[in-house]
Amino acid sequence: MSYGSVFAPGLFAGKAIIVTGGGSGIGRCVAHELAALGAHVALVGRKLEKLQTVATEITEDGGRVSYQVCDIRQEEAVKQTVAAILAAHGRIDGLVNNAGGQFMTPLEAISAKGWEAVVNTNLTGGFLMARECYLQAMAKTGGAMVNIVADMWGSMPGMGHSGAARAGMVSFTETAALEWAAKGVRVNAVAPGYIASSGMDNYPPEAGPMLREMAKTVPTGRFGTEAETAAGIVFLLSPAASFISGTTLRIDGARPQARLGWPMRVPDAAVQARDAVKPFNGFHRAQTPKVFSQ
Repeated sequence: MSYGSVFAPGLFAGKAIIVTGGGSGIGRCVAHELAALGAHVALVGRKLEKLQTVATEITEDGGRVSYQVCDIRQEEAVKQTVAAILAAHGRIDGLVNNAGGQFMTPLEAISAKGWEAVVNTNLTGGFLMARECYLQAMAKTGGAMVNIVADMWGSMPGMGHSGAARAGMVSFTETAALEWAAKGVRVNAVAPGYIASSGMDNYPPEAGPMLREMAKTVPTGRFGTEAETAAGIVFLLSPAASFISGTTLRIDGARPQARLGWPMRVPDAAVQARDAVKPFNGFHRAQTPKVFSQ
């Protein structure tokens, strides 16, 4: 089997695209799709074993891939990683700033160390990767960046550190789009909502019941797929988005529009099967989060 992308074969032939956090979840999925479309994908992450596993998958599927172990929170490590990728491939055409992470806790229980860890991962690290890709490559050749944020419209109760960092990344996206446009660099963001991704299995077991109920708060009545998120990212990297910069594409089934005072009318199975809203899953190696099998 191969990735069932909706995009034209060879769309990214000859291109080199970095995917941070490429060892699991949405990053793994988008790396597979980009490789299936002809890109040489450079995976970046902190855990070597995960990167090697995804690289093996992509190679088995006939794609081109390399990987670099890097903690994107460390400035010198980021500089060296981007330099190594550029030296190996001679170009950097795209960056998917996907690496991130958080933990569930109320604001009053977050320590300064915990706050800084989440902000450094979800904001500072993304900034460092984007800056180095710009300085070392894209300022000379142009390119496209997509920053992955989150559904933080209306706040992120229980994960206020992540909400603050993601909102900061949206602002950074808008600023970078303006400052770097003169060099032919486009910068956009994608904000996934409730996506059935392996990242859900990183939450503690007691969060399981809540996670399994979340689809009932989505107007479209279901979780999104990793492939639906990847498709938005791939579009923003593609030539079809050449006049799109500084925007945030929400992939969330209208979840932020849910309001008190308006009844939640979740579509029944027949409605959810209609072509306009039924799930798309072109990822042939997709894995159902373990939390949904309990």
